[in-house]
Amino acid sequence: MSTFQQEMERIKRGTGQLSQAVPETMKAFYALSKSASAPGALDTKTKELMALAIGVVLRCDGCIGFHTRAALQAGATAQEIMETLSVAVMMGGGPALMYATHALDALAELQNPSA
Repeated sequence: MSTFQQEMERIKRGTGQLSQAVPETMKAFYALSKSASAPGALDTKTKELMALAIGVVLRCDGCIGFHTRAALQAGATAQEIMETLSVAVMMGGGPALMYATHALDALAELQNPSA
């Protein structure tokens, strides 16, 4: 199993524990996530690319992994992800540039999960 997949599995285990300990909080969070990601004036792909950019700027590897995968599942191309990273770097400066490279690793890993 690769690095981002391992991190996402670790997070899933942790959120599972939180769901048992504080079920109402986790239900509310997942409802918010589902609602915010649903297509509306913006499609799901665009929203996932936005979430990826925010994950890069906030330096969250878990967010980078989950939102890279979700963007790919929503039909994002590698070039769309690259342009998303460009905007993230513009908004987040040097630290975002460092985490944009993490997103490149996630893209390579999650775009071809069997490789």
